[in-house]
Amino acid sequence: METVGLVLGNLRKVHHFALNVKDMAASRYFYGQILGLHELTGEEIPSTLKSLVEQGKVANFMTPDGVILDLFSEPDLLPPNADPKYQFTRANHLAFDIAPELFDHAVEVLKQNDVIIDHGPVSRPTGRGIYFYDPDGFMLEIRCDPQN
Repeated sequence: METVGLVLGNLRKVHHFALNVKDMAASRYFYGQILGLHELTGEEIPSTLKSLVEQGKVANFMTPDGVILDLFSEPDLLPPNADPKYQFTRANHLAFDIAPELFDHAVEVLKQNDVIIDHGPVSRPTGRGIYFYDPDGFMLEIRCDPQN
């Protein structure tokens, strides 16, 4: 029988993750200043996106492990419900890993910046996590492995 689709193991890694955002300035501040992701500038910007970045329609960030997060400006974007607890996309959340000793500080940064917390911090056998929303109501998680 012929194999249909991708052969197990051929996919190497996540290349990028793209989000539509209503307020580019608020989202750039959130991902760059609050979460501390590196915003791509100059020669770091993919050539295919340079004109969109220059027009303020796209911003690109790099996560600590090299995955690119693309933000696409959609100023007319409205979720079906203003309350972010009512999920409106098929994506559930994007999780960032942090060292266990930095987890509590990350929670404080979120609180100091009045970020809307969905739930947490929670402790599980797999570690600790906190779930919160970006300016467009997309759920994010900061999680860490259990401390030894």
